[in-house]
Amino acid sequence: MAFMDEFILPLAFTLDLTFGDPRGIIHPVKGIGWLAQRTETWIRSTNLSLRLAGIVAVIIIVGGSALSAWLLITLLSQLHRVAGLALSIYLLYSSFALRDLGDHATAVQAALEAGDTELARQKVSLMVGRDTASLDEGGIALAATESVAENTVDGVTAPLFYALLFGPVGAITYKAINTLDSMFGYKNERYLEFGWAAAKLDDIANYLPARLTVLTIAVAAAIGKLKFFDTFKAVFKGARLHASPNSGYPESAFAGALGVTFGGERTYGGVVCQAPLIGVKPGVCTPLVIRQSIALMWMTAVLFLGAGMGIRHFFQ
Repeated sequence: MAFMDEFILPLAFTLDLTFGDPRGIIHPVKGIGWLAQRTETWIRSTNLSLRLAGIVAVIIIVGGSALSAWLLITLLSQLHRVAGLALSIYLLYSSFALRDLGDHATAVQAALEAGDTELARQKVSLMVGRDTASLDEGGIALAATESVAENTVDGVTAPLFYALLFGPVGAITYKAINTLDSMFGYKNERYLEFGWAAAKLDDIANYLPARLTVLTIAVAAAIGKLKFFDTFKAVFKGARLHASPNSGYPESAFAGALGVTFGGERTYGGVVCQAPLIGVKPGVCTPLVIRQSIALMWMTAVLFLGAGMGIRHFFQ
């Protein structure tokens, strides 16, 4: 069974590449979301300050997710080794979003190539939080490409990173952290204090994966005959300009590799914002750039997994 232990991560990764997110069965992230909603409702009814309530909620949800994953794997492994391995593979498989992210971006690309701007707006609205109703073709392509770049870490390399270090429990723990940030990490009146702990923990969890991913993006760019040196130039120039301490790294790396500029004006809830311009070339996003970004994401993911497996094997 040692052979199987070594290959459960590549197998889970292959399942995501082949089938995308598991549907029609219990999904761990949905379970985490359910627990988060119930915990928030309960803890807001207590007399705790909002920040302390948010801290306690994070401990309950992240700790509960990690403990549940560990207990289930342990119990099933005691019943039968294969059952424990099957659950481990499923938990890993459900923590990746590579295929779904690529499919969403491909749908935007296809709509733009077909000249159906309204359909493209609908498809890109599934990928981003900004207002999409008034986006032109360039704005739609930009939004899709930026989303692929940012989510290469959140949906692919970060869960891979924690899976390589801590196995399925590590991947599920990361997904719990990331899910809480997506639910509580808003800087509005409701969540500014309550979501403080979730946002900070997500920043910490993504710190190393975001920076390590830059290296694999650069190598993937070289393999794909994109702009290897501009990948690093864009990161050194623009990564720290981003509002997020982590998202600027994959986004600037993608912008450099693809020869485009990210950022600029966008609207959230009717409020116009100006994101910093990131990139070293003034190129604009097109359907072709979306296609290139998807290929770059896939190659980055494969390289990250391969490098991680190789390093882990070397030190074992």
